[in-house]
Amino acid sequence: MGTPAPVHVVDDDEAVRESLRFLLEQEGMAVRTYAGGAALLAAAPAAAGCVLTDFHMPGMDGLELQARLATMGIGLPVIVMTGHGDVPVAVRAMKAGAVDFLEKPFADAQLLDAVRRALAANRLACEAAAEAARAGAQIARLTPREREVLDLLVAGRSSKEIAKVLGASPRTVDVHRGRVFHKLNATTLPDLVRLVLAAGGG
Repeated sequence: MGTPAPVHVVDDDEAVRESLRFLLEQEGMAVRTYAGGAALLAAAPAAAGCVLTDFHMPGMDGLELQARLATMGIGLPVIVMTGHGDVPVAVRAMKAGAVDFLEKPFADAQLLDAVRRALAANRLACEAAAEAARAGAQIARLTPREREVLDLLVAGRSSKEIAKVLGASPRTVDVHRGRVFHKLNATTLPDLVRLVLAAGGG
């Protein structure tokens, strides 16, 4: 299984940080704590995990932290903890990409549920990114002409139509087509379509 993806807890109140750490670690989660947003940004967290941040913090509030993470290209799901009456703030956080908000005081079960959802969403996003990288690397092995043939195949063109578009003979196109299928370890046209979509094409 490897190391569990960490929950990054950001709160300027040490007692709150430690109580959240205890709760999450009791559930088998890996936890890293930070006294403020700047400390989390300085740590430059990896793509796996999620962020649980308080909204009201000196220096940099939860919304600014969320914006800074996005600017740095760190796509960790963010859960914002807000005080009573901060629902408009929470709505702004959700519009800016936060996956959830928790209005204090919240039940332990509510927090754990939000964190589990965020970690599950992050796991799917990381898997999709890894698949896209693999697919992109496979497609990058094609020659420029093979890439053209792939794009036309995925667009639904027949070998005869591809030959006309590329000004080549159908026989030459069939050779390229065979190489495309071989290099991409594909056996059917839907295999090619899936690979192109996984790589972010289409």
